[in-house]
Amino acid sequence: MDARLNLFASPVAATFGKHLTAAGRALADSTLPAATQELVKLRASQINGCGFCTDMHTKDAEHAGETSVRLHLVAAWREATVFTEAERAALDLTEQATRIADGAGGVSDTCWETAAKYYDEEQLATLVCVISLINAFNRGNVMVRQPAGSYRPGQFH
Repeated sequence: MDARLNLFASPVAATFGKHLTAAGRALADSTLPAATQELVKLRASQINGCGFCTDMHTKDAEHAGETSVRLHLVAAWREATVFTEAERAALDLTEQATRIADGAGGVSDTCWETAAKYYDEEQLATLVCVISLINAFNRGNVMVRQPAGSYRPGQFH
């Protein structure tokens, strides 16, 4: 399977991708736990049907020491007992923000207030940025049908 468009060969898309990647690097130094960031990226990618990003963030999380049990249960996090209350709040925020067009009003006040119990303002800002960024990556990859399965951890670092 080939992508509809080679984003890596397009000068405009490659430059855009470098800027998005740089934005992601800015978030890496946040106090928001790296594991939470990967879980958020994985859940948004699952919701958006982005195989490329689902592959990437599963492998990156695994490479960073995340357990296979937790990775397998991200899609069913509400029923899983392996996530902290803080992680659950981040996953709920991710779902509501990713599905913003599905619900009138976007992210609920209750969801935001729950996340704010566990994360300070800088961490909340990082969550907003991580969720926004992964949704941008997902949308581009889904549009061009970027194939999944061949990503190697750290490939784009």
